[in-house]
Amino acid sequence: MKHRCISMSNRSFVFLLLAVALPLALAGCGADKTGTKPAAGSAKKENTTSVAQAASFAPQTTATRKVDKAFANESSAAKGAVASKVKYNAGEDPAFAKKCGWPVNCPASLPGSILPKKRIVAYYGNPLSKRMGALGEYPKDEMLRRLKVEVARWEKADPKMPVQPALHLIAVVAQGEPGKAGKYRMIMPDKIIEQVYGWAKEANALLFIDIQTGHDNIRTVLPRFEWILKNPDVHLGMDPEFNLIKSGKKPGTKIGTYDAADINYVTGYLKDLVKKYNLPPKVLTVHRFTRNGVTNARSIALRPEVQIVMHMDGWGAPWLKRDSYKDYVVSEPVQYTGFKLFYHNDTKKGDPLMTPQDLLKLNPKPIYIQYQ
Repeated sequence: MKHRCISMSNRSFVFLLLAVALPLALAGCGADKTGTKPAAGSAKKENTTSVAQAASFAPQTTATRKVDKAFANESSAAKGAVASKVKYNAGEDPAFAKKCGWPVNCPASLPGSILPKKRIVAYYGNPLSKRMGALGEYPKDEMLRRLKVEVARWEKADPKMPVQPALHLIAVVAQGEPGKAGKYRMIMPDKIIEQVYGWAKEANALLFIDIQTGHDNIRTVLPRFEWILKNPDVHLGMDPEFNLIKSGKKPGTKIGTYDAADINYVTGYLKDLVKKYNLPPKVLTVHRFTRNGVTNARSIALRPEVQIVMHMDGWGAPWLKRDSYKDYVVSEPVQYTGFKLFYHNDTKKGDPLMTPQDLLKLNPKPIYIQYQ
C-alpha cells in the first residue's frame, strides 16, 4: 500500500458526528429477534423468530446537535473569507489525492472484472423495513423504477462510464437486543435473500450481501453465505459500524470497527470462492465514516480476485460529507472509492442532496454510489 496522508480541515473534528442511517431502531428490537440462515451444508440452524419483527435504529441525534453547534460557532465573515480563497472543496484537490498515493497501484484486472470499467449505482436496505433504505422503502416495482432513474442520471452525467445497477441487501442486521443466539444480530432467511436476488435479476442488477455482525464474528458469519456468493453476480459488503464484538457494546450505542486483518480474512475467503467456482472477481464494499472504523488500513492486502471499495457512508451536509471523504477515504488509499447518499438524512436540515455532478468533482471519483 502507498503511504497514508493525513490533512484534516478546520472543521473535520465534527466528522465523528456523522451518523449513518443506523440500520435498526432500538425501540423496535426485542430479545427474540435473532434469526439465522446457514449456507448449504452448514451447521444446524438456531431457533428463529418472525423476521417481520425487524425494525431499524434511528439516526444518532447527538450528531445533529453537535453539527448545529459547530455551525453556530462559525461567523459569517469567517465563512466568507474561506470561501473566497477555496479553489477546491474538500476531497476534490487532485494534488492532495496524488500526495496521498492515488491512483493506487492495483493488481491487473482479471477477466470479468466490473471495476474500474463500470460505475456501480446501488439501492441499499432491507425489504422488511421502510426505515433502512430505499430498497425497502418502496414497493418492488416502484423501487426498481426509481433505481433506473438514478442510473440514467449517472449515465447522463458521465456518459463515457457505463453504469451497473445493484441492490445492496442488509442480510445480517444488527439488533439492539441479544436475541436467542446472544449475538445482537439477525440473519435473514434464505427466502428473503432469494426474493431480493430475483428482483436484482429482473433489473439486470448485481446483488450485494451486506453483513452487520453485532457481537458475532465475521469468520463465523461469512461462510453461511457461500450458497449465494457462489453466483457470479453476487458480491459482498461489510459494515464496521456494527462490528462490536471487541467493545461488547450494544449496536446503536457505539461505533464499531474492523482491522485490516479482518478485511484480509474476508478478501482471502472471497479469493478462494472465486477459484473454487471459477468466478469473475468479487467486489467488496467496506463502509467507513470514522478514523477508527478501519484500523491499519495500510495493511489491507490487494488480491486480483477481489476489488475493494472503501465506501464513505456518513450522512450530513455536503461540506461535511466531502470532509469525511477526504479524511477517511482519500487520505488512506486502498483500491477504489464509494460514496453514499441519504435521501432523507442528508436533506432533513434543508441541505440539498448531492448530485452526480457534485460527486464527479471528487478526486478520486467514486466508482460505487449507494442510495439509502
